[in-house]
Parts: sequence; structure tokens; C-alpha cells
Amino acid sequence: MDKALERQSTAMELLENMFDVEMRFLQSGSGNIEMLTGAFHSDVVVHEPQSLPYSGDWSGLEGIAALFQKMQESWSNVAVENLQAAQNDDIVFMSCTLSLTSRANGMTIRQPFAEVLRFRDGRLFEGTPFYYDTSEILAALAKPTDAARTN
Repeated sequence: MDKALERQSTAMELLENMFDVEMRFLQSGSGNIEMLTGAFHSDVVVHEPQSLPYSGDWSGLEGIAALFQKMQESWSNVAVENLQAAQNDDIVFMSCTLSLTSRANGMTIRQPFAEVLRFRDGRLFEGTPFYYDTSEILAALAKPTDAARTN
């Protein structure tokens, strides 16, 4: 009976907490993975597309910390606009406009983005992102010398 009376976090509350913990972790520069425990399950896994430089399955808090570091090496700024979310039990479906600025060349791209997130005990357990155009992302990450070689 107590379980039925427990208040479940809304999709937006889960997302806001997750983004807040991620930003605090990155801004701290400490690499202290304990900071991630407030929003990420110890057995978390995020499945990034194979075409991106941070591809693959990033598992556990150490994996999530490494993914965040790798993404921070690629992007000088990441912004989420027009965030929307829907929830079905422990699954959150989110969509937004993602704005990314490349560290390699300063190029900024904006594109639709969606992610399917599964939560356990209010913390991210599994995430699968869907980028609108990974070719545009790769082009934005190209160093100026890389672009010159292709011309």
C-alpha cells in the first residue's frame, strides 16, 4: 500500500535533475564520480551512435563520467532548447532542439534531438539518444585542416 502512495517524479523533474547533476559535474572539473549518484544509477548505460567520436555503450558511473569528458572535449557549448517530455512508467521520451558549438573550429549547429531514457529509483538507468543529422555533427567537429583536405 505504501508503494501506491509514493509520489513518482514527473518526466521534467527527472530531466531537470539529470541535467543539473551533469552540469555541476562538468563545471566542477574534479572528475569526482560520486557527484553523479544523485541522478545516475550505478549500473547506468548510455548507447551513443557508432558514427560519432564518442560512440558505443558507456556503462556505470565511470563510463558516464568518461562520456561527459569526451563530449566536453568535442563541444565548448551545449544548449538544450524547447525541451519537451512524455512519460510512461519508468520510461521518459524527450525531445528538444540541441545547439552544439565545436571546440575544433567554433562552428555552431542546431538540430532536433530525441532520447529514450529509462529511470530506476529516480536515477537514469539507460539512455538511447537519437541525433537528427550525425553527418552535420561530424562536419562541425572537423578541424579546419581536416576540411581543407577534403576540398
